[in-house]
Amino acid sequence: MSYIWNLPTKVQFGPGKVKELANEKMPGKKALLVISCGKSVRENGALAAVEQGLTAAGAAYVIFDKIQPNPLEPTIMEGVERARENGCDFVVGLGGGSVLDSATIISAIAAQKEGRVWDYVQGGTGGARPLEEKPLPYIAITTSAGTGSEVDCWGVVTNPATHEKIGFQGGYPELAIVDPELMLTVPPAFTAYQGFDALFHSIEGYLSALCNEAAEMVELAAVRNIARYLPRAVRKGSDLEARTKVAFANTMSGYSMEVCSCVSQHAMEHALSGHHQELPHGAGLIMISQAYFGRWIEEHVCDERFVELARALGRPDAAEPEDFLIALGGLMDDCGVADLRMSDYGIAPEEFPRMAADAKATMGALFACDRFELSDEDVVSIYQKSYR
Repeated sequence: MSYIWNLPTKVQFGPGKVKELANEKMPGKKALLVISCGKSVRENGALAAVEQGLTAAGAAYVIFDKIQPNPLEPTIMEGVERARENGCDFVVGLGGGSVLDSATIISAIAAQKEGRVWDYVQGGTGGARPLEEKPLPYIAITTSAGTGSEVDCWGVVTNPATHEKIGFQGGYPELAIVDPELMLTVPPAFTAYQGFDALFHSIEGYLSALCNEAAEMVELAAVRNIARYLPRAVRKGSDLEARTKVAFANTMSGYSMEVCSCVSQHAMEHALSGHHQELPHGAGLIMISQAYFGRWIEEHVCDERFVELARALGRPDAAEPEDFLIALGGLMDDCGVADLRMSDYGIAPEEFPRMAADAKATMGALFACDRFELSDEDVVSIYQKSYR
């Protein structure tokens, strides 16, 4: 058994915890407050609550409100310039995974003396420059339960010129606030997409060749909670108990990515939404999951792990790896996402060879975490079997 547990983020978890922001010592005097280009955090009161907390804690702030789903490198660079122009010495991210990913990257690049985001990207066509300066301090306040970004050091960014969607390693948040009350207004479909993203973080980690006992602890807890409570959160968004349990599972999945790793399913989905920005990441993962994990089961590289995952998904009598696919399909049915179609997002089968190549070129490290080697033909075949 071997692992590194280096998770320095203080987590304020639970309903009403956003109010604790006022009592926290701020890591600087002026924050860049990063939010999405949408209206949700303004309309549901989350932005007002954070503004009040920052003011009460003695911090000034400037709002940057341009982050889109599957955030683009030029947009993140706008945030970097906004932070620099206004003399911001720390960053606050308020939103879902795209916002927190962007805030992570902004905090890292704003501290550097020169260069763009892509100069520091370590894969694909990135410049592979090391970060020379320590990232600005960063506070993560999540309004969704999907990416676990509130406790990890990664952000995901897309280069619109090349359609590369890739992970960027920045710094850890100094403080994370996970308040399920901020998640009560997430629409049903996005509750499902985000919940399945969190689920697959832990499923992939549990199947990864890098899995260890520390990772298993948080991964199985995440899978059990999502299986039991995500359908409730989808059916009734105001169910605070369900929201709290799914939020807990999401944070556990964030820990999974830090003490373990995802596998190539995430790389394959990044290629989908890298080419089609309007595709929600969680929806893309759902679309390819049955064919993807079915290919793993054909190899029989970890049958006992699929059986254990099936049991965690709510089938206590599971005895065969195929029971995992049945359990996963049942959860998709319960959450109303079993019939998602790539064609609804403009994806065409002739794109699959390019996407397969992009998945390996940009996120090849995740393929290295698989328990067997997926060929280019395997990747294309999984896309093809998933296509509707």
